Amino acid sequence: MYKVPYFEEKDAAKILTFMQAHSFITLIGYDGVFPVATQIPVHVYQDEKGTRLVGHVMKKTDHYVAYAKNENVLALFTGAHAYVSASVYENPAVASTWNYSSVHAKGRIRLMNTDETREVIKHLTNSYEDPAESPAAFHKMDEEYIEKNLKAISGFEIRVDEINSVFKLSQNHSAANKAKIIEHLSESNDQNATIVAQQMKENG
Repeated sequence: MYKVPYFEEKDAAKILTFMQAHSFITLIGYDGVFPVATQIPVHVYQDEKGTRLVGHVMKKTDHYVAYAKNENVLALFTGAHAYVSASVYENPAVASTWNYSSVHAKGRIRLMNTDETREVIKHLTNSYEDPAESPAAFHKMDEEYIEKNLKAISGFEIRVDEINSVFKLSQNHSAANKAKIIEHLSESNDQNATIVAQQMKENG
């Protein structure tokens, strides 16, 4: 991770909010030969025991095999990003750059049994479907269908041991440069750029 002190976010609450807002993560493991990765939605929890990530994966995959072999994993949370052209700087004859927000959470993964996995799927489904109204709510699925699919997946829980963050929002630039960058990004047709501009405004 590209860690420079003035880009590192110190506010733990802000980091947690970011992780919960960008919970479709890249989960990375190591099978003993190569790194392996998958994109997966998770729920992010924090309590007196620390930070936990809960989700599920398919069993017949390279990443499941890696997680079963090696409990050490890296969860990558990524937010909006945008190219920042030096052409808008007070002194444009310097390198352009890229603004972005990212959180890396290192921890140990525990693969779950069938009963635990069922609860993970139930909670995930009912988080996105209205249990009272949606025809796709968990309790409206056929039990035979649920049992068949549970054999093919495994829930997991990651106990997070270390969190690193980079919220690179031109903190190393003058107020005049930051104002010009915000104006330039705000006028972009790229949604990522306008989000970064708003983040820069909020960051001060």
